[in-house]
Formats: sequence, C-alpha cells, structure tokens
Amino acid sequence: MPPDIVLPLVLLLNGLAAGVLVGANLGAYPLMVGQPAERYVEVHAFLATRYDPFMPICLIGTVLGDVLLAALGAAAWPRGLLAAAAVLAAAAVVVSVTRNVPINKWVRSADPDRLPDDWQRRRRAWGVWNRTRGLLVVLALLANCAATALLL
Repeated sequence: MPPDIVLPLVLLLNGLAAGVLVGANLGAYPLMVGQPAERYVEVHAFLATRYDPFMPICLIGTVLGDVLLAALGAAAWPRGLLAAAAVLAAAAVVVSVTRNVPINKWVRSADPDRLPDDWQRRRRAWGVWNRTRGLLVVLALLANCAATALLL
C-alpha cells in the first residue's frame, strides 16, 4: 500500500483511538466512579463491550501502519517519529490487553450484590491504566502529526 494512502489512514485510526480514550477519561470514567457499586458494575460492563472490535482495529492498524511508514520513509526525522508512534501505540495495546481487558472481563462477570473486598482497588486500577493508555495513544498521535508535518 503506498505511503500516500497509509499515512492518512494511520492518522484517522490513531485520531479515532485517541478521541475515544480522551472521551472515556474526561467523561465516562468520572461518571462511572461516582456510581454506587452495583451501578458501576452495570455501567462499566455496558461501556466496555461497546468498543470491540473498534478500538483493537484502530490501535493495531495504527501500529502496523506506522511500522510500514517507518520502514518506507526516506528522511530520518519522520522515520524516527513514525517508529516512536508505533512503539507508543503498541505500548497502549499491551496495556489494554494485560491490564484493562482482564479488569473488563472481571467486571462483566461480577455480581454487583457480592463484590469482593478489593473491588474499589480494581476500579481505581482500571482508571489508572485507562489514563495510561490514553496518554500513550495521544502521544502517538502527536508523533504522527509531527511526522506528517515534516513529510509535507
């Protein structure tokens, strides 16, 4: 696939992922943590299922596109920025798969009337990891935008 097609696609996928995660961090998560336990489980389970397969496609597409663009790039600075964006987006994938997804699965299976003693800790941990992956994806977008500016 030619770079003039891949670059806009990467910007779109990365921008969509960043937008969803920024929105979740600014709106959905603050709403959720204000809920009582039973309501939190219900709302979290509802929201967590709405982003599959959308978010994985956006994040993996960003990683693959950035790797391809970095491999095809001619100038050192854009190549370095695209490689950095790929690493940042890949780190967000790792955080999602190893941290957020297991908590999402636990919440979907949790009985809101019989939550374990550590459920507050799990709720806070999900928020920390969601902010972490949100920051990683926004930094990837900034790197992609900077690379684009250098390529134009």
